[in-house]
Amino acid sequence: MATARERVVGTDTDRLSLRVSVGSLLALTLVVGGLRATGQTIPLRTQATAYLVGMVALNLPHGGYEHFANLRRRTAEFRWRYVGGYLGMVAAGIGLFLVAPVLGLVVAVGVVVAKGGGGDLHVLEATTGAGHLETRAQRLLAAAARGGAAMAVPIVAFPETFHTFSAIIVAVFEPGALAPFSAHFDVTGPLIGAGYAGVVLAHLGLGFARRDGSGSFLVDAGETLLLVAYFAVVPVVLAVGLYFPLWYSARQVARELAVDDEPGLGPDLLSGGDSASAGSVALRAWGVLIGGAMATGLVVAAVWLAAPNPLGGAGLLLGGVAFWSVAISIVAFPHVVVGAVLDRRRGIWHVP
Repeated sequence: MATARERVVGTDTDRLSLRVSVGSLLALTLVVGGLRATGQTIPLRTQATAYLVGMVALNLPHGGYEHFANLRRRTAEFRWRYVGGYLGMVAAGIGLFLVAPVLGLVVAVGVVVAKGGGGDLHVLEATTGAGHLETRAQRLLAAAARGGAAMAVPIVAFPETFHTFSAIIVAVFEPGALAPFSAHFDVTGPLIGAGYAGVVLAHLGLGFARRDGSGSFLVDAGETLLLVAYFAVVPVVLAVGLYFPLWYSARQVARELAVDDEPGLGPDLLSGGDSASAGSVALRAWGVLIGGAMATGLVVAAVWLAAPNPLGGAGLLLGGVAFWSVAISIVAFPHVVVGAVLDRRRGIWHVP
């Protein structure tokens, strides 16, 4: 079996998934950039609608599937510990927002960076290779450069919109709690931008110096710069709402298709480890998907009931974006920590 450094995309389906992700973001960047160049803007309500469609209807099912794929061929004991850890961290996330909503916002931003960057790094390793990333420090730089684009770039490119939604998100739990920090945004924004620019330059500089002739550096550099351009040009609400379904999910499909299932990890969730009929497997698959959807719905309902002001006082569309941003960050926190960081044997971004 090829290692992560040696592996290249080997099927038309792998290549198609990667092309969809790159082509989608490139097309959006060019179209929105053209509109902005002619003085046209995309209304915030339109952005909010696209966000909710992208994040709820398109991307959420994939998040549940990542857990399902990870738990396949795992022992029953592991599955129960996994689910227990996940639910515990969901409860902790809700508690954090209730007690310290501003800190909760900071964690939510970090979750986006970790999920986008960590997931992208494993896609790179599984598909085009990562021979230019020779050390753990370089891998962390790569994850920070790729994932950081989703948050650091909009903070600089669209500060007013970013701060407006940050205030609404915090107001879901404590209206006005962000106000004492607002006076510092003019300082923190440029500092974050400068820090992120340093991360990108260090990542690309080291990658160039350690390129191995396989072409992996050129792919990495091109994709990283595309992400920077996308989040600099496309308004933040629209950009984030479409980034996860069009980029993250499509690329994780490519990763999964590029790697082999690891044997010997216990019975399959679908087959039950026996020679089940096709109808039985289909029924189990349906049950898993329905169960996952219901579980996610219960978590979202718990967040709604726990939040003193679920829409943050901002109306249905804009408040819906803010509420979903809170809910999905609470869901995604254990998604990254339990599903990837703590699960060192396999994890949601498994690359053998």
